[in-house]
Amino acid sequence: MYIVCALYHFTSFEDHAALRAPLLDLCLANEVTGTLLLAHEGINGTIAGSRSGIDAVIAHIQSLPGCANFEWKESTAAAKPFPRMKVKLKKEIVTLGQPNVDPTAHVGNYVDPKDWNELIQSPDVVTIDTRNDYEVAIGTFQGAIDPQTETFRDFPAWWEENKDRFHNKRVAMFCTGGIRCEKSTNYLLGQGVEDVYHLKGGILKYLEEVPQDDSTWEGDCFVFDGRVSVGHGLKEGPHILCHACRRPLMPQDTQRAEYEEGVSCHQCIDDTSERDKTRFRERQKQMKLARARGEQHIVGLD
Repeated sequence: MYIVCALYHFTSFEDHAALRAPLLDLCLANEVTGTLLLAHEGINGTIAGSRSGIDAVIAHIQSLPGCANFEWKESTAAAKPFPRMKVKLKKEIVTLGQPNVDPTAHVGNYVDPKDWNELIQSPDVVTIDTRNDYEVAIGTFQGAIDPQTETFRDFPAWWEENKDRFHNKRVAMFCTGGIRCEKSTNYLLGQGVEDVYHLKGGILKYLEEVPQDDSTWEGDCFVFDGRVSVGHGLKEGPHILCHACRRPLMPQDTQRAEYEEGVSCHQCIDDTSERDKTRFRERQKQMKLARARGEQHIVGLD
């Protein structure tokens, strides 16, 4: 059993590049895998490993400047969720592309999972899912608006085009673990929206704490690791990943004519060239050869 730890924290790192090597070395020494992002604005990522390994990494992050009180969310996975460990340096730990957005200055009102249903069912509240379109496709809250954005960077343009629809409305937003809403709520406050709310701990905390019988969540929640999706109680969902486009699939989707393992699925078959598909087939061949030798061919799940 692997402990899966999703974390983020906004703080000002004076020299985030200097933090990379010690953090990576510690993760490798403790056989922790996953991806962590470091930027001037903080840290973000998901890692997995043993109880002792995760505890060691958490203790190290708590020792970083401004991170003493950072929060994280844990769940479990039966199989190893990540093939390797990476610590990357980035301009942003979640990319919105708005230089004036600063979650450390002010954000929307946090709403605990137990109070979320009451808020989003209020007639004067509009609920917006800030995740990408392929994430929303497998699950979201009842009545939530899907901006149909391909990336989080598209959200400001979507808001500008649609903001008049939400005049005199309170705005509630949510995402997987909460990090996108730290930026999206700050962005909306900067746009003059007065009443902005977001789900504390994100969908993952809601699915962990709210009983299924009381839930307004429908479907599964996409996660960026080998589990692909989780449901109520953070139980692993039924989805698998198309390794060509990295979108979630149901097992029965592998029976469709468009599906070729590691090469295409019904969602991406028209998005790649024959040259791409030839390259994907070679990658898939190398993976099968590695498995036959009892080795792990790393393709990455980042």
